[in-house]
Amino acid sequence: MGYLTDLWQLYVSYLLHFLGFFWSPGERLFALYLLTAVGFAYVVYRVRAWRRHDGEEDAPTFLGFLLPRRVWSHPSAWLDVRYFFFHKLIGHFLLFGVMAACSAWAYALVTGGESLAEAARIGDTRSGTGAYVIAFGYMVGFFVLSDLIAYTIHYLQHKIPILWEFHKVHHSAEVMHPMSNFREHPIDNLAYLVCIGAGNGIFMGTAAQLLGYLPSMPAVLGVPLLMFLFNVMGYNLRHSHIWLRWPGNWSKVFPSPAHHHVHHSCHPDHIDKNFAFMFPVWDVIFKTYELPEDNRDVRFGVAGMNAEEMDSCAKLYLVPFRNVVRRLRRSKKTKETISPAE
Repeated sequence: MGYLTDLWQLYVSYLLHFLGFFWSPGERLFALYLLTAVGFAYVVYRVRAWRRHDGEEDAPTFLGFLLPRRVWSHPSAWLDVRYFFFHKLIGHFLLFGVMAACSAWAYALVTGGESLAEAARIGDTRSGTGAYVIAFGYMVGFFVLSDLIAYTIHYLQHKIPILWEFHKVHHSAEVMHPMSNFREHPIDNLAYLVCIGAGNGIFMGTAAQLLGYLPSMPAVLGVPLLMFLFNVMGYNLRHSHIWLRWPGNWSKVFPSPAHHHVHHSCHPDHIDKNFAFMFPVWDVIFKTYELPEDNRDVRFGVAGMNAEEMDSCAKLYLVPFRNVVRRLRRSKKTKETISPAE
């Protein structure tokens, strides 16, 4: 009974934290991030109005542009709303602490058993230009490595059929809004948490060994500066209908919402493109970068998939397992068919 009581108290604590997502800078749906996304959407709206041909009468209001009926009348949009709460309250709770545990394990492995929690508690009290430069470089290195790991996982999720069955959940959205970001399968989440967590721990442990201390990243509202900039630069338009592309080659340096729209598109020219999250340069280096001038060919969803296959929260969780079992059975039958008779 004591264990169940502790588990219930942990869940209540997690639930209270989750319910504050709108006011927590560490959450993607933090109010400020949503407001900046609305601001960028308004810029797109005004630019379109400026470019519009004279005499066009059916232009929507800004509210109609921001929240179009074609998106919010679609069953996929409301499934994402339901799934956001379903997945947060079940899947995310079950995975709570996995990344931190992997980081702590990897950090201890690199440092010979030192505690990451203790190093973080002590913190870095150094000041001066040199210390700030080191802290900034540490932050950049941390996120560059994290994004490279994320890119690799993301690439493999598209290339390995069994992993694709789980990742397909995220791509099954036929229309998108900010909550569509959370249409992810727990197996997908687990892969990122374990690999990125371990990578972060190795990086932090190596930095601590080389510097003799663990630098503190420059932060805004408690969020590392690079991540904060990533979130306020239209992050919540990445999963939306609003096409925002940075001018010139800037989209190869910093991710634009359009970069991720192409990744979600099932147009033949867009499939298996734009795997990076924070640094599109990985796509440029590995030749998976694709960013057209406009979104006329962008179509969200999975080509050839029946929408009814994943039209409920339960199906988003269970169908991938069913499909994996079917793949494994087909593979086994194929091997038996081509094996020479004994």
